[in-house]
Order: sequence, then structure tokens, then C-alpha cells
Amino acid sequence: MLQNDKKKCFVELGKFLSQFAEHNSAKKNDVLHNDLFFDDFKFLIESSVNYNGWFTKEQVYYAVQSWAKALTEDNLNKWLSNYNFTEKTPKTVALILAGNIPLVGFHDFVSVIISGNKALVKLSSNDQKLLPILSKYLIAIDERLKNYIEFTEGKLENFDAVIATGSNNTARYFEYYFKDKPSIIRKNRNSVAVLTGKETREELELLGEDIFRYFGLGCRNVSKLFVPVGYDFDQFFNAIYNQKGVIEYEKYANNYDYNKAVFLMSLYKILDNGFLTIKEDESYSSPISSVFYEYYESIDSVKNKLQLDSEKIQCIVSNGLIENSIPFGKTQQPELWDYADGVDTLEFLLSL
Repeated sequence: MLQNDKKKCFVELGKFLSQFAEHNSAKKNDVLHNDLFFDDFKFLIESSVNYNGWFTKEQVYYAVQSWAKALTEDNLNKWLSNYNFTEKTPKTVALILAGNIPLVGFHDFVSVIISGNKALVKLSSNDQKLLPILSKYLIAIDERLKNYIEFTEGKLENFDAVIATGSNNTARYFEYYFKDKPSIIRKNRNSVAVLTGKETREELELLGEDIFRYFGLGCRNVSKLFVPVGYDFDQFFNAIYNQKGVIEYEKYANNYDYNKAVFLMSLYKILDNGFLTIKEDESYSSPISSVFYEYYESIDSVKNKLQLDSEKIQCIVSNGLIENSIPFGKTQQPELWDYADGVDTLEFLLSL
């Protein structure tokens, strides 16, 4: 099966996903296999919260729309134009996927298939429904893809390479267990924002999106702020107030109550607006419903710290202050060529 044929399948999948939006999902006449998949996929989105309490309809629709925007012919061409694809014997790549946000492992899945290799997928127990139905849709478009996709619930066997995502603890296990295989092992990372105090209200509102999208569960969510000495947090709190609806979700509210109580009982000094606590802390990994902050004297000092801690950081958000930083509001809208941990997944797969 030629790489171009696979690319066309993903373009068709992008068209299929483009039909689904929280308030106006509607069938399009030019989309393939809607009779087989549209109603089932819409029902799955609407009922995802029953399988994972963090997968609200709003969050799953957002993930689906993000992939619809990514899987266009123009985007796929731009992404793939930087690589040299040659016909080769496919290798089987085991994918151990995370389940913290909807379809979080989909980029690895797409990369394996588009590279000409076979995906042996072990799903997270927290996200077991979405990828299988999308795989069935791809196979309906071109039945030859059945030879490139396999799901397993048991022990991973008969594979040539592995891409695994987990916590720092599970990563140590992965590194030992897969020490004899080519691998990409992903650990905990967090994202940060560097502020100057001169940001507009709109920019800070967009920062709220970077913090609260997917309830802050993703490695691309901002979990820490770097702010200048004397920073006035009132402008930050005023701008993110439009995110207050997050406290209406029981799982988030429970985390907010618990983590706030822990902070207060530990006599930590915190700032609180009723749905988010912020705490001065040098760590990057803040609890759900909380963001850490750290003061800086100069931008150069922040740059040096971020460089030293680069292996702990997924994204940096700033108003152009830091090289290769991401604009406000864009952390959960990665392009196909934005690789997790800065590791070129496609280059790895093509080298097998």
C-alpha cells in the first residue's frame, strides 16, 4: 500500500471528523461511509463521560475538531514533505498509549501508519473507545489498512519497536523492559508561560485556555507561570474569570476542594479565585485546579532556567519572549509537525 494512498485515507478521516461539533454536528453529503459511522461516532462522543469522567462532551468535541483541522491535505503535505519515503518491509511498532486527554496518542498512531509501518496498539483503560472506531473508519475507506492496525489487551508480543507514554515511574519500567528494542519513551512533562505584566486582557484570556482546556490534564497545559517581581495577579485573575464554569464539573471541583485544603493545612500562602489556586513554587508539576508561579529578576534568568530544565518542559508560552515559544491560547492546538518532547517521531519510524 503506497504512502500516498494512506495519506488520502487520513484526509478522508479529517473530512469525517469535521462534521462533529458540540452544538451543530451535521452530516455532509460528500463524506464517505456516513451511513455506517456518523450516528455511532456521535453517540460515542456524547457518552464518553460514562467511560471517563474527565471526557466531557465539550472536551471530546474539542479534540475531534482539533484533529479535523489537522488532517487536511495541505497540512499532511506540509508535514510529509520534509521526509523521504521509500518502500520497505513494514515493521511492527507497539504503541502504549496514555489516556489523560481524548485521543492523546493519535499522533503516534497516524505517524506509524503514514510511515509504512504496522501499529500494535495497547490502549489506556481511560481511553478505549475513540481510537478503535476511527480505525474501523479508516479500514472502511481502504480495507488494506487492516494489515497495518492491530489492537491488543494482553502482553505485547512480536514487535520491532515501541513508543510508550507514561509517568516517570512507568517510564523507568518501560526503559528496562524495552531496553533491547528501538524506542521512544515519554515521561512526565509540563508547560509554562512567561509573563511580563504587559500582556493584554485578550492574551491573558487565551492563557486561560492553555491552563483549563482538558481540565489541565495534558502535558501541553500550562501548569506554571514565570512572572516579574512585583507582578499584579489581579489582571490575571480578572482575565481568566470566563473559565469559572470549570468548577461546575464534579471531578474538577473535588480536586479543587482537596488541593486547596491541603495547601491551607500546610500553611502555604496561596491566591484563590474560587476555581483556581496559585502558589509560589519552584516545581513545574502543579496539582489539578492549581497553577504554580515563580518570580524572576530578568528574562535572561528565565531563559537559563528553562534551558537547564528543558527535559521537564513540553511547551513554553510567551509573547515572543522565548525562542520557539507558542502564542497564548495555542498549546492544545499542535500542528502535525509539533512533536511531543521535541523528538521527531516520523524520523524515528522511517529509520526502522
